[in-house]
Amino acid sequence: MPQSLSKLYIHLVFSTKGRERILSRSIQGPLHAYLGGILRNHNCDPVEINTEPDHAHILLVLARTEALSDLVAKLKQGSTLWLREQHPLLRTFHWQSGYGAFSVSQSTVPDVVAYIRNQQEHHRDKSFQDEFRAMLKKYEIEWDEKYVWD
Repeated sequence: MPQSLSKLYIHLVFSTKGRERILSRSIQGPLHAYLGGILRNHNCDPVEINTEPDHAHILLVLARTEALSDLVAKLKQGSTLWLREQHPLLRTFHWQSGYGAFSVSQSTVPDVVAYIRNQQEHHRDKSFQDEFRAMLKKYEIEWDEKYVWD
């Protein structure tokens, strides 16, 4: 086959450094747009983006020519610089060094979109750490607590 084709949905999750609750509601809309722009600049389709004060959820279609780890680095680097420029309180902003990436089947995309959109309600009674641990368990990913959080 001379042509390479793919459609890989990825649910990407990462937090602020130390899970600091620093992403105000007022910056979230522009931040989502900026993250979406970074994705589009790398031929990835943003499907849904949402942030809470201490973490981000991004559902995207990964371009066949992009390595996921490289894309995550570009998202974090670009958005970190942008956030630092946008708000005086964010001059020392950092994302955590790691991330979670989970494959999503085409048939469950609407459910994942709804899940990402409802983050504010979801986190009324569940911390980011508990949410992330549940995702790791659901996807049967082994982890060591001392290396997950920074």
